[in-house]
Amino acid sequence: MMIQLGKAEVESSKLKSMAPTSTGFVHSIPKLASVSRLKLRPAFQRPVSCPTPLVTVRFLCNCGLQERALDMSAYKERFSKRMAMAGLKPHNRIALGVSGGPDSMGLCVLAADWKKTGSDSAAKTDGFIHGILAIVVDHGLRTESGEEAKTVQKRVSNMGIRCEIACCEWTHGRPKQGHLQEEAREMRYRIFQRICIQKQFGVLLVAHHSGDQAELFLIRLSRNSSVLGLAGMAFTSELFSRYTHSHVEDSDHGILLVRPLLDFSKEDLYEICRIDKQKWVEDPSNRSSLYARNRIRMSLQSFPSTSTFMSELLALISTCRRTRSYVEKTCSDLITRSLTVTDLGYAIIDLPALEASSVDDISLVKFLAVVVQFISQRHRPVRGSTSKLLLEYVRTFPCKTSLTAAGCYLSPAPGSKGTKVLVCCSANLPMPSKVELHSLRARVEEPNHLISEELEGVVNLARLYSDLHCPKASDVQFLDSSSSVLCEAKRLNIIGESTYKIILSIQEEEMKLFNSDRDSHHELKKSAESVGTSQTDLLQPGMMGNFMNRFLIWWRWADKFDNGNCALCHTQHNMVAAEVRLMKESDWLYLSRLSKCGSSGDSLAEYCSDHVRLSAGQSRGLLKHIPAPARRSLPVLVDSSGLLLSIPILNFKHCPGLEVLCKFRPRVPLGEHRAISLDGNISMLLHSKSLRKASMRCGEAGANPLYPTEKKNECVPNQKTNGGFKNEKVSIRPHGED
Repeated sequence: MMIQLGKAEVESSKLKSMAPTSTGFVHSIPKLASVSRLKLRPAFQRPVSCPTPLVTVRFLCNCGLQERALDMSAYKERFSKRMAMAGLKPHNRIALGVSGGPDSMGLCVLAADWKKTGSDSAAKTDGFIHGILAIVVDHGLRTESGEEAKTVQKRVSNMGIRCEIACCEWTHGRPKQGHLQEEAREMRYRIFQRICIQKQFGVLLVAHHSGDQAELFLIRLSRNSSVLGLAGMAFTSELFSRYTHSHVEDSDHGILLVRPLLDFSKEDLYEICRIDKQKWVEDPSNRSSLYARNRIRMSLQSFPSTSTFMSELLALISTCRRTRSYVEKTCSDLITRSLTVTDLGYAIIDLPALEASSVDDISLVKFLAVVVQFISQRHRPVRGSTSKLLLEYVRTFPCKTSLTAAGCYLSPAPGSKGTKVLVCCSANLPMPSKVELHSLRARVEEPNHLISEELEGVVNLARLYSDLHCPKASDVQFLDSSSSVLCEAKRLNIIGESTYKIILSIQEEEMKLFNSDRDSHHELKKSAESVGTSQTDLLQPGMMGNFMNRFLIWWRWADKFDNGNCALCHTQHNMVAAEVRLMKESDWLYLSRLSKCGSSGDSLAEYCSDHVRLSAGQSRGLLKHIPAPARRSLPVLVDSSGLLLSIPILNFKHCPGLEVLCKFRPRVPLGEHRAISLDGNISMLLHSKSLRKASMRCGEAGANPLYPTEKKNECVPNQKTNGGFKNEKVSIRPHGED
């Protein structure tokens, strides 16, 4: 029986009926599928490490001749429950990422049936089910890929699902062989996100299954990931566009990414295709031992989903997922009670409210990582010595020293006597700042209101489930980061001795291959970074610029010029582009001189007007309330000669004919971390919206923004979290593969 959720309130009894089992609902071991009919390898045979040549054709499998008597109702019910857990109902508009393999074809079968049987509004129009769209990406990396995409499109269309083909444009050339899968995946998700926005689909379903989770676990284990990384792919996550929109008044959702098949095995999906008489394609690149995921996949093919090894491995992953749910819920609570983010781009941590001494290490590290990744927008994992430094720093009370870590500068907040910590973006980043330009006009009419309204209801329903089933500290394992997850799992009898040895064997071999490639990859990356240091950040008038992924900046000259001379300040302006850089101490001194200029003998008198003196004086007054480290992370506009034109976020303008706009709009909102990207399970995702609104606090006009309000439950937002802008980014890449 399919689960139906109510419109406003959802009875807890209905949601509790979907409660996870003792081993975790996400990874429950399928019992319906028979033993795999795939040709299996010997149990301990490992693929050779040298790359194997790729076959240039796919195998087209006709499984329609193998009709099975197995009832599909059990598969459909499992799928329906998973969709309900994500807050989705059959009337919601959903897009499907389809490759044509058995995984995505099985997803199409289940999704089409779910839409048809669960909603009267899903009736077919023009032969297609309403509210469902399949997206097939033709990467164009093989000569026959175009024809294959058309074949897949025809098969999906025959199910009643409207299907579109999108072709990749490799503007910088074909990806290199060693990074082909990673770059193709990045391109694929960009295309998914773009089409979803264009077609007004707020939810994207992808066909990752339990086998993919097992592969990812072993990959991350070989990279020394923590328990949070070993938890694998999130059931739901959020995609944020690389583009920035300026017309959305209150839209802080990206595209919701849902993986409803995480408790389905590969054998399940083969079986679903067979029962529904669907054909699929097999990608030959999946057999290349050049890629770690393929090597691990070929090793795991020796173990059917019903084997003891796979059962114990998935139980271990489920245990890690429960730990991650607890940690991220704890992190959400810490953000709510102790963090203030100002609209000038820096944050304040209230140490007494944080109560760092009572928080376990792993949860506190997660909180600190989320904060520094949000402020710096450098979404790299915070690990090792950096984690220890941050832990020691916030647990020292009162705070008396400063610290630079993970792209941020931490110091005692002025006037707080060490009870508050200032967190701002470090002005000494190893990578140069860069402005990404976006045409304001080209994207101003993109229809995202419907997407946001629908996602609001979806996320609210999913939050109810998440709140009901979030585990307690006593119900989770691996909170002690000092012990190995694998050894602890064996001690707790989550895995047996045999499973432990097999996992350890795979881990050791992959670590050798990973370490041998890491040095050469590091040198290549270092070379690429050094080349970029000579780039300048020029912003043309009328263009929207995204500066350091943190600030949106726009400027132009007003129509008050005669032959380049401003009629208001009598200064000639021939500038066709402004340079954007971080504020320097010399800018502060320059403002001071401007505010006093006009006296006889002042060399700045020729640049001065009443407007300049007034604007400089007001901005200097505002800067006095901003801590010096935070000032250095503010963007400024200068002309080709280095003349300071504007500090746009303070509304300082050297010329009254200059129109500027600047907003602190980080690409990835608070709580939506990458490492993430781009990672983060459902609890962090669902709490993120309220956190973003609750934490973006600032005081009344003219007040000190450092201490906006002492009433935690009555915070007064200075502006909406996303105001008149929408910040989005495709941010789903974790620190391992997914």
